Amino acid sequence: MYEPKEIEIMESVYDKNEEKARQINASLTASGVYAVNMMGAPGVGKTSCLIKLIRALGDTACSVIEGDIESDIDTQKLLSLGVNTVQINTGGACHLDSPVIGEAVEGLCLKSGVLFIENIGNLVCPAEFEIGEHAKMLISAVTEGSDKPYKYPLAFEKADIILLNKCDLLAYTDFDEDFFLKGVRALNKIAPVVKVSCKTGEGFDEAVLWIKEKIKA
Repeated sequence: MYEPKEIEIMESVYDKNEEKARQINASLTASGVYAVNMMGAPGVGKTSCLIKLIRALGDTACSVIEGDIESDIDTQKLLSLGVNTVQINTGGACHLDSPVIGEAVEGLCLKSGVLFIENIGNLVCPAEFEIGEHAKMLISAVTEGSDKPYKYPLAFEKADIILLNKCDLLAYTDFDEDFFLKGVRALNKIAPVVKVSCKTGEGFDEAVLWIKEKIKA
């Protein structure tokens, strides 16, 4: 004979993170701060793109939360350039989450401008966690190969803008732009794909214009 059983419904592991993310987002919005979650694999040039964007933003106040598993190399570089930056070391975790971002935001005492959050170098976990951002910026690079949208779909699906970095090397690689864009558009119909080069400066004016338009909106 069937006997009814009580089943305990567990809270989603994402619930607390998402609630904190909403709080961070509301607080930043109220302060006039636009937050950009920068994602990408190791070696694609996230920090180099970040520096180019900050310089191209000119008089716009910019702050950075720098995420790494270990070290503060990038933070020291940004501080030497006069950029308001705090370091988060996860000690092994492959992504940043909203509780640690909340603590870092409090330490920065932001009043206006743009907050860039450079996430851990990873094309998987960072795309799964909201951290209070207004936009996700995905950095890809021609040196990675053109198959990344097919292998790591979630990052491309969730991106609000995609920077294709190291385009100065296109002539020296077998990167297939059409194949790459076909993969992107199968997942994400609207995110602009901007070809950039930290070596030449190509494309960053377009990326900054996108950020400024989002701030106005």
